Amino acid sequence: MTTHTVVSVAALQRRTRTVLMAGQILAGLGMGATLSIGAILAAEISGSPAFSGMAATMVTLGAALAAIPLARLARRAGRAPALATGALTAALGAILSMVAAGTESFALLLVGIALIGSGTAVNLQSRFAAVDLAAPSTRGRDLSLVVWATTVGAVSGPNLIGPGETLGAYLGLPELSGPFLFTVLAQSLAAALYLIGLRPDPLRVAAEWQAEQQRASRADAELAGVEQPIVVAAVDDRPGIRLAILSIALSHATMVSVMAMTPVHLTAHGASLVIVGFTISLHIAGMYALSPVFGILADRVGRRFTIAVGQGMLAASLLMTGFGAESEGWVVAGLIFLGLGWSASTVAGSALLTESARPDRRTIVQGRSDLVMSASGAVGGALAGVALAALGYSGLSFVTMVLVGVVMFVLSTTPRKGGAVEPAPLT
Repeated sequence: MTTHTVVSVAALQRRTRTVLMAGQILAGLGMGATLSIGAILAAEISGSPAFSGMAATMVTLGAALAAIPLARLARRAGRAPALATGALTAALGAILSMVAAGTESFALLLVGIALIGSGTAVNLQSRFAAVDLAAPSTRGRDLSLVVWATTVGAVSGPNLIGPGETLGAYLGLPELSGPFLFTVLAQSLAAALYLIGLRPDPLRVAAEWQAEQQRASRADAELAGVEQPIVVAAVDDRPGIRLAILSIALSHATMVSVMAMTPVHLTAHGASLVIVGFTISLHIAGMYALSPVFGILADRVGRRFTIAVGQGMLAASLLMTGFGAESEGWVVAGLIFLGLGWSASTVAGSALLTESARPDRRTIVQGRSDLVMSASGAVGGALAGVALAALGYSGLSFVTMVLVGVVMFVLSTTPRKGGAVEPAPLT
């Protein structure tokens, strides 16, 4: 490959990363407003607060269902069409949710919120799109920067609920439906950004780059008078893939289980809504704000080591919330460490997953990982309520420690292969 081509690919990678970060910000602005209002709307339309949790459940379910189709679309048509399709599906879900608010249809609301969940699938797929053209030595950093961009939308999005309601009232929309306007606008802008900004498509360029390298190798062999080699296709590092998917999924289940029950625990012990909101805000900051640090750590020290660091922070978090359940200070500290542990494990696990799968299978493997991740979060959130009722907040924390133990056991017993193996050419 010529120096000019390498420079062009490097420039395209920088532009791709910038576009993906902007898309994450737009998506976060829309999603942050609707997730909160969705729970309120679900309780109001259904007539029971017991159904308020269905909003989060349907978003997670929608993300899980969209993961594989979007990955297959990316493999067939490229990243831009896949990301844009997911964003437009989320915009459609927001429109249906607005209609559901006007017609007071609970079933339609659940469908709309599930479609909004495809926006979460886009966010997950974006982190993998960030490494299609990344050099192996900077995969963790590039991936983590896209994850970090989520911070802006995640923190700012909920603050759009008030302006959304004001705008909705001005336009004569049904009560509580105004914030969904921001989702429609933000996701539509994100779709346009992907289609315009991701040109040429990074996934297609990566495939062409790999094909060019193979042609160059064959040409060099012919010039040297070496018999044309028979190139055996790369094979997956299956143990690496299993470790990556497991660490991502169980770290996500750990995070969701404790995070989802923390507001319930705090309010039951007399904490104000201000304290609850402050705790969750610090938790979200822990999830995203330091992700570039973990990305750089994963690049310089190693994916496995960074996963272990993440599990250590998750274990510390569960000890804080377990032994300090009656102290607001310890719970807040535990939630911060919970976010940090999730961030380290997710960033490093995603980088490990990418380099463990052979290039032509990466999108499918990534889609499967996103599916398992979302499903694990849904199951963890559902079982956490049962554990909280039966064992209390401390018991929930100690039981969840089992998931950390499973990841550490698999991490210590999985052989190192250094990524997808390229067999030597056969002559």
